[in-house]
Amino acid sequence: MIDLGVSKLALIAVVALIVVGPERLPKVARMAGNLFGRAQRYMAEVRSEVNRQIELDEFKKLREASADAMKEMESSLNATVQEVSVNLSDQAEPKDDYASAILESSPDVTKVYRDALRQGRDSWGVKRTARPLWYKHSAGVRTRVQSGAARVKRFKRPVLSK
Repeated sequence: MIDLGVSKLALIAVVALIVVGPERLPKVARMAGNLFGRAQRYMAEVRSEVNRQIELDEFKKLREASADAMKEMESSLNATVQEVSVNLSDQAEPKDDYASAILESSPDVTKVYRDALRQGRDSWGVKRTARPLWYKHSAGVRTRVQSGAARVKRFKRPVLSK
């Protein structure tokens, strides 16, 4: 910032003592220190805002690059899928009955995925809610939503009066 040596600071102090006078010098020095502190805080705030904007710009560039890469990957994957489907449709039907039986018995992908989802009595959520209420109370399972302040009030130790 400004290069001030010890000799320059001493010269400024002597001139200030002469101009301001010894009785008002502490008040003026306090005010100057206060203004200098405000300037430093303002400069730090501006510097942090500039850094934040730079990081935001870098993040936007990274996001755009990743979106472009995702679109490119998706288009190449779609092209590969179309190519495979064309190759499969071009192939002749299987010659032996065993291969045709295998192809016919292969499960549909959506059906396999649907069956993989945990539903019914095997579901964790269903098992958790099917527990009896007395067990939930003894195990400390939360059955209702409760705020932090209400929980503190509930478990607060009673004050013993003398």
